[in-house]
Amino acid sequence: MAAPRVLVVAGTHGNERNAPWLIQQWRQRPELLQRHGLEVELEIGNPAAVAAQRRYIERDLNRTFVPELLADPSQQGVEVQRARQLLERFGPGGPAACQVALDLHSTTASMGNSLVVYGRRPADLALAAALQHRLGLPIYLHEGDTSQVGYLVEQWPCGLVIEVGPVAQGLVTAAICRQSQLALEAALASLAEARSGQLRLPAALVVHRHCGSIDGPRDGNGDPLAMLHPSLQGRDWQPLGAAAPIFCLADGGNLRLGDLLADRAAGPGESQWPVFINEAAYGEKGIAFSLTERQRLACDPAWSQALANLLA
Repeated sequence: MAAPRVLVVAGTHGNERNAPWLIQQWRQRPELLQRHGLEVELEIGNPAAVAAQRRYIERDLNRTFVPELLADPSQQGVEVQRARQLLERFGPGGPAACQVALDLHSTTASMGNSLVVYGRRPADLALAAALQHRLGLPIYLHEGDTSQVGYLVEQWPCGLVIEVGPVAQGLVTAAICRQSQLALEAALASLAEARSGQLRLPAALVVHRHCGSIDGPRDGNGDPLAMLHPSLQGRDWQPLGAAAPIFCLADGGNLRLGDLLADRAAGPGESQWPVFINEAAYGEKGIAFSLTERQRLACDPAWSQALANLLA
């Protein structure tokens, strides 16, 4: 029986240098990466952006996996063509079709090591729960945001993002590389256990469900009128109340979380948990940070069965 294929992608963003460095090492010395009986495909997501040391050339590759966009023959940009190449080779029906996609990223925010899961596909939740149980990683459950779509891992039957940080854009550091490798090894080990029917999930997993993103006030030209408040910097995964100051103005005044949530349908609630605070790459997207609500999900045995079926 052929081993399941796992697509490991690095350099989806060209200025995130640690995971591409690892890909190069693993290609030259395959023994450095334990494969756990799985067929692992190692790919640089956006080679042109990696070569240019830029996040992307024309558009964010990790917002380009939109079926309607990729089906439009008039769209021929660098990232659009690269997305098509990855899907044509490694997507369902491709000559090297992969059942799972693991996208390795780094962040400038003080997120530590974490997982990003898009939606609630059972196989995704099984893998995320297994990794949280092994490594204690927080999970950012991204769903329900129509302004942020087209993520790479959504186009494979199972997939998640491994985020490691904080690290500056363009910088390779030993600690970040080591943490990325450990997380990937744990993911591959969990997949091997699922394939053999030995994966045991915890009773529940804790997720931080995406509630929306926050941008500071801007003038008519789109220039920022406020800075992130220093008391918020570095407080990823920590609860915020409505009275918490989140932006400071040049005149010394503050904007509080409740001020910006007053007109939002979700409301501030008792507390919300910020993630990707002051992420360097998100300024262009008008995101100073995203807000989440913390939830505890009971693990369903059907999750591990879905992952096992996928890898059979």
